Amino acid sequence: MEEKLTREELLHVANLARIKLTEEEIEKYRVQLRKLLDDVEKINEVEGYDDDILIACWDQNTELRKDEEGSMLDPKQVIENAPRHAGNYIEVPVVIGESEGA
Repeated sequence: MEEKLTREELLHVANLARIKLTEEEIEKYRVQLRKLLDDVEKINEVEGYDDDILIACWDQNTELRKDEEGSMLDPKQVIENAPRHAGNYIEVPVVIGESEGA
């Protein structure tokens, strides 16, 4: 087991998460993330692990309903029934905003 991740590996993970790290944080998280990954790896060492003995609330042979083509809604009626609209577009509240740090 390694004690640390490489600097490049940690910076790659930080980039994927869109996190800016200081030099102190890079060193701190290299050790902490390696420890976390080592702890997760212990799951693979458990003897007797078998997917067939997992208990679930559904039957593995469950059949789902078939997708069936339906009739299209009239676009004019949809827009008329929308609480807010502009032209041919339905206005919706912003769910995800742009942040300055990303």
